[in-house]
Amino acid sequence: MSKNSNTYYWWCQICGWGVMGLMLLLSSSIFEIKITVKQIEITAVMVATGIFTTHLFREVLRRSDWLMLSVEKVLPKLVMGIILTSIVDGFIRILLVNILHLGSADLQKMTFMTRMLGTTLDNGMLIIPWTLIYYFYHYIEKSRMQQLDTLKLEALVKELELKTIKSHINPHFIFNALNSIRALVDENPVRARTAITELSNILRSSMQAEKMETVTFEKELNIVKDYLALEHIRFEDRLQIEYDIDEDTLDQPIPPMMLQTLVENAIKHGISRQVEGGKVKIISDFKDNFHELMIQNTGHLNGTRDADGFGLASTKNRLQILFGTKANFDIREIRGNLVEARVLIPMDTGK
Repeated sequence: MSKNSNTYYWWCQICGWGVMGLMLLLSSSIFEIKITVKQIEITAVMVATGIFTTHLFREVLRRSDWLMLSVEKVLPKLVMGIILTSIVDGFIRILLVNILHLGSADLQKMTFMTRMLGTTLDNGMLIIPWTLIYYFYHYIEKSRMQQLDTLKLEALVKELELKTIKSHINPHFIFNALNSIRALVDENPVRARTAITELSNILRSSMQAEKMETVTFEKELNIVKDYLALEHIRFEDRLQIEYDIDEDTLDQPIPPMMLQTLVENAIKHGISRQVEGGKVKIISDFKDNFHELMIQNTGHLNGTRDADGFGLASTKNRLQILFGTKANFDIREIRGNLVEARVLIPMDTGK
């Protein structure tokens, strides 16, 4: 607990019990009962014991972590705590009243148990609201802090993932692309200039990825087309590319560079390992209330997963952070020699 919080607590304790004592004295004057010095002293004892015993109760609450429990679980414990605190408060108050000789003659005639029962009931009427105020203040504060922590954590995860994606650009791809462009400089200068533009678009997109939570599918698809065009220079006829795109899906939001990550995975662990090469097909359509995005590539599932698990593992996490638990990602082998990565993004979920 911070120094400011502790100071605030003690101010609330002293002021709260002090106001309660003043109210009891004022209530006597309302009923035209003369306020005596002895009555003021008894009220001071009540305030002092109230501060002391509720402070002890507070220490029990803090040290036993009751404040972290839900209302249902903590309620029986609070009831027992209120009863014990009221009894302890009553015992100390009666003891001090006797020691200081503050009790009236009528009070002295009562048995200890009678006085104890009456004082405990009176204390309970004061300690119950104290307990409710203290617990629910911390309960609301805890809920607020948990929400803030959750939001901060989600923001941090998004930022780290996007930065990781940015820094995860395959250096081999860049070197291969530059080598391909160099080979084209003399052979096909026009294609070389186009390839430089395509590589520039990919690098610019990766630089901007950390600034955005989502991009339109159309924008991501254009970057992937540039990427595949560069890869086609390297693989030539070994790489076949197909698109099956519903134009209505082009304005749908997707995580930045997610599609490129999956296509890179298909090239790296699928096409590049096939002697005769193979096909990469990108499919985008609506299914029920979902935007369904599929990347199919020639190959086998065992050779499709990232070596470090980054691309595939981060895809599912990013989808659920941005679009909720309804979003889904899975990868499977179909028809023996075809691997399909499938993404489902709910249509009715906000960012």
